[in-house]
Amino acid sequence: MAPSVSISILVLAFWVLCIFTHSTTMVVAANSSALELEAKALLESGWWSSNYTTNGSSLSHCAWPGITCFDGSVVGIYMEEVYLGDKFRKFNFSSFPNLEDLDLYNTGLQGSIPPEIGTLSKLRMLSLSINNLTGNLPLSLTNLTRLEGFFIYNNLFSGSIPDLLGNLKNLQMLQLGTNAFSGSIPHQLGNLKNLTYLGISRNKLTGELPPPLANLTQLETFEISSNLISGSIPKELGNLKSLSTLDLSNNTLTGPIPSTLSLLTGLSHLDLSSNEFSGPLPSFLWHLTNLAYLSLNSNQINGSIPAEIGNMKNLGELYLNYNDIAGQIPFTIGNLTNLRTLSLAWNQISGFIPAEIANCISLQNLTLSHNYLTGTISFDMSNLYLLQYLDLSYNNLSGSIPRTINHLAILETLSLSRNQISGSIPVEITDCRSLKHLSLSHNYLTGNITSLIGYLHFLNAIDLSHNNISGDIPFELGDSPSLELLDISYNNLTGNIPNISISIKEINFSYNSLHGQIPNGYLNCTPYTFIGNKDLCGDIQGFPPCFPTSSNSFSKKNTSPNNSKSIVHEIKIVVPLSFFLVFLLLGCIFLSRRGDKKTKLESSEPKNGDLFSIWNYDGKIAYEDIIEATKDFDISYCIGTGGYGSVYKVQLPSGKLVAIKKLHRLEAENPTFDKSFKNEVKMLTEIRHRNIVKLLGYCLHNRCMFLIYEYMERGSLFSVLSNDVEAVEFDWMKRMNVIKSTAHALCYMHHESVPAIVHRDITSNNILLNSELEGFVSDFGMAKFLDPDSSNQTLVAGTYGYLAPELAYTMVVTEKCDVYSFGVVALEILMGRHPGELMTLLS
Repeated sequence: MAPSVSISILVLAFWVLCIFTHSTTMVVAANSSALELEAKALLESGWWSSNYTTNGSSLSHCAWPGITCFDGSVVGIYMEEVYLGDKFRKFNFSSFPNLEDLDLYNTGLQGSIPPEIGTLSKLRMLSLSINNLTGNLPLSLTNLTRLEGFFIYNNLFSGSIPDLLGNLKNLQMLQLGTNAFSGSIPHQLGNLKNLTYLGISRNKLTGELPPPLANLTQLETFEISSNLISGSIPKELGNLKSLSTLDLSNNTLTGPIPSTLSLLTGLSHLDLSSNEFSGPLPSFLWHLTNLAYLSLNSNQINGSIPAEIGNMKNLGELYLNYNDIAGQIPFTIGNLTNLRTLSLAWNQISGFIPAEIANCISLQNLTLSHNYLTGTISFDMSNLYLLQYLDLSYNNLSGSIPRTINHLAILETLSLSRNQISGSIPVEITDCRSLKHLSLSHNYLTGNITSLIGYLHFLNAIDLSHNNISGDIPFELGDSPSLELLDISYNNLTGNIPNISISIKEINFSYNSLHGQIPNGYLNCTPYTFIGNKDLCGDIQGFPPCFPTSSNSFSKKNTSPNNSKSIVHEIKIVVPLSFFLVFLLLGCIFLSRRGDKKTKLESSEPKNGDLFSIWNYDGKIAYEDIIEATKDFDISYCIGTGGYGSVYKVQLPSGKLVAIKKLHRLEAENPTFDKSFKNEVKMLTEIRHRNIVKLLGYCLHNRCMFLIYEYMERGSLFSVLSNDVEAVEFDWMKRMNVIKSTAHALCYMHHESVPAIVHRDITSNNILLNSELEGFVSDFGMAKFLDPDSSNQTLVAGTYGYLAPELAYTMVVTEKCDVYSFGVVALEILMGRHPGELMTLLS
């Protein structure tokens, strides 16, 4: 080879080496620059304390807590449960080209998701759950095509779910639950073929379930409960053969349940509760032999429970309560040996409780209440040693309480009330040492209360009322330190009242045959705790005082000669006094007999007078009439439920119809409800106007609180406007009259009442209509007297959609608050719906 050629090759090799060295130097410099940008972005984010971010720190950013690096570059940021607040927008997302995982779970984030997050092109997992993020989802999220897990549940996001999420083809888990998303479910979600988990529960989604969701053949969990989804379940969902959990509860789905769901062979959890499904139980269910959880409660399902239910051997929880299921409980229920919960309450099930139910040895919760079950409790309880909750109340069961109940060692709740059970309370019940709630009221129980009941140290509530139990009240009841409620009223108990009231908050001894002194420990109780026991005495209002028994004045010690003069002196005083008392007693007997005759004549007259005459004559008569007319406030007489109680329609013996608003026991314990209830009594007893509903009477007692109003045949204004038939009858003239009536009532309250009254809750629900569709203002639980010498500043109260906006800012209540609400109601009457609904439809 020529020398010139060799030199040329050497020169060329030198230049190639120089270029390679320069390129390598440039790459190293570029990488170094990128790493410096990452470190700078972390420093400026403010996410780490100054201990890590000061210049004097010897720690590399890759060694900071929550940071994961690969080859010096950040690939993971995990700040779970570290408070960041409003620092989300300070983060420079574009400085992290290699970031794969970003976990900001429960970090207090605020504001919206910055659109710059779309620059994280390698991101595989994004978790922003349990924060305070708001606004719409940015469309830049659709750039994250490598994303496999996207979690943003428990935030305040609104708007619609973007259709472009369907482009994230690698997505495996999508959790958007507990936000405020509205609109329909995008059809494009059906493109996410790799999706195994889809959670969009607890939002405001509307429309129907899109059929393309059937393309998600890898889906294992589908949760869409607590939305406003309507229509029927598409039969295509039967293609989701990998599905193990399906939750469609608390929507407005209608129609039958498609039989194609029987194809879901992998299903273990099915919740279709609180919808509007009707018809019989679908046959496809009995093919889902892998099903472990089945809930169809709160629907309109009828028919009977088929015997094929015994095929579902893996079933652990079964909820069919709140339906119209009739027929008998099939004996094949005994095949379900894995069943832990069986809830069939509030149906129309009849017949016997099958003895085979004792084969369900895993049962922990057995609820068969509010049905028409008959026969005895004959199933053997010895196998059900895991049972913790047993409720057979509100049926027609008879016979005695089985003695095998002693095998239920961990039973916590036993409710057999409202049946026809007879016999005595078995002593074996005291072997249920974990018992907390015992309710046997409204039966035909006899015998005594066993003294061994004191062994039940965890007892919290005992209700044995309305039976025929006799004997003394055992002192051992006081040995239960947890006891807060004791009701043994309406029995045949005798003897003295034991002093066991130290820890008991609610107690009732009324209508028994108890006698003697009421112990001082009960001085804080009302007289209603003891009424109906005629031989009691004590320092309780309505009962005579107890006198100490005096010793015999003529004892042997006083017969000495030295005391003879005093004895003669005492005889001279006592004998005339005795004659005077005898004549006085004879006069009282004579007058009382004349009074008895008059009383008998009056009582023999039928009680057909006005309610006020009955009320003023004898409040007990009116009270007993109401209890008898409602069968002790049976649910069949309930015509509605208000903000703090239920409303009952009652026909008194006089034939007069009244409406009774009753505060329930649990609500009565709430100070807010109790205050509102008493406030309504105070207001309505001081005002009278033809367009304000009339309060006819009331009962304020810690165990039974109710108000009695004149009955309004057409119910609330809201219900009339919501009913298409009644709305047609509610013509323009009647609508104008209701507006005028409401205006007259408010004018009276604001200008004629002294001091002025502000209602604070004028709504279509609180305006009642009589048979002539005349309007009456009701519900004065939030009403307030205006003090001219005060700023009248108060907490915001009222109903959303009717509140005056200025009240939320000034917290000052004036008559203008009612005027604003009245304007909203007037518009609602004229348009037939709330103005807010119309605005929603227009938008």
